[in-house]
Amino acid sequence: MHFVTMENSTGWQTSPLFSDYYLEPEERNVCINWTLHGNLQLQYEVTMKEIILDCILRLHDIIYNLDFDLIKWLIWLFTPIIVMFVLPVVIVVFLYGCAVFCHIYKSRHRLVDAYSRGFWDGARDSISTFWEAQASIWHGYEIIGLEKIPDEGPAVLIYYHGAIPIDAYYVIAKLVLYKRRMPHCIGDKFLFKVPGLKLLLQVVCVTPGSVEECVKVLKNDNIIILSPGGVREAQFSDEYYEIMWNNRCGFAKCAIEAKAPIIPLFTQNCREAFRTLSIGRRFFQKVYEKIRFPCAPIYGGFPVKMRTFVGDPIQYDPNLTPQQLAKKAEAALKEMIATHQKIPGNVFRALTERFSFKWKKQ
Repeated sequence: MHFVTMENSTGWQTSPLFSDYYLEPEERNVCINWTLHGNLQLQYEVTMKEIILDCILRLHDIIYNLDFDLIKWLIWLFTPIIVMFVLPVVIVVFLYGCAVFCHIYKSRHRLVDAYSRGFWDGARDSISTFWEAQASIWHGYEIIGLEKIPDEGPAVLIYYHGAIPIDAYYVIAKLVLYKRRMPHCIGDKFLFKVPGLKLLLQVVCVTPGSVEECVKVLKNDNIIILSPGGVREAQFSDEYYEIMWNNRCGFAKCAIEAKAPIIPLFTQNCREAFRTLSIGRRFFQKVYEKIRFPCAPIYGGFPVKMRTFVGDPIQYDPNLTPQQLAKKAEAALKEMIATHQKIPGNVFRALTERFSFKWKKQ
């Protein structure tokens, strides 16, 4: 291969392709592909370097021009909003934590007869202790009138359903720890479709609760706890604490057939602890009525003061029909709400009550 240089009247001239060298005509075809490939590769590398350098420079300009005072202010502004939606998730995590504990407890006792009496008592006591601690620390929780719930025999406990029935968990914990009674809870059917909760629901005696099943439970001298308003009341009631029973009286039928007293419960500020979004409420209610699944977003987890008041038992009366008994129970619960809850509910006021002097029984 012979390399020669080219010269013209202006001096030495380099070939644009071959970098100061000129190939003989018969040698050009051999090297042209290699040369073009090298130039393209070099051009590609230069282009990538330029793109990376340009991105670095742009990132540097963005960081250099950031207003950190504005960022701090935005973080301060939006942190409470983010926390309001995170805390409900924490409650769900607690529930799954309880479910995991039940599985662990079960594994630790594989050699124990699964049908022996009191097999799950240790698990229930541990879960109840957990919820009692959470209630005391976060809400300064109190229950007023626990002595009105019988130590033995059947009873139907009814309560107003907050956005999350966390107060019902607290009442159950108190009954397990201080009355040594595990109430049977009536839960919505959607709970039994949630993955991972099956064992927990079995351990804490949650049932969909047909009238026949509830009567059987009561006749075995057990306690039933339920909210006649159910998910509808939880999702679409508001700070005015409107009862949304829709003429339900199944619980009254159970009480009459089992000759059990009905005991109303109301927890002060349960709507201030957790709330559902008021924006789009009608839309979410229409969706719920079609799919029967709670879909309204929940926010909150505020450390408000919570007190559960136990009402006077409504004793069995053979002269009352289920509809009349249900109306009587509804009136009693409404009276408790009017007596113990400031309407409309206010989160800030409920927070100040959390840090005020301890409520004294009048």
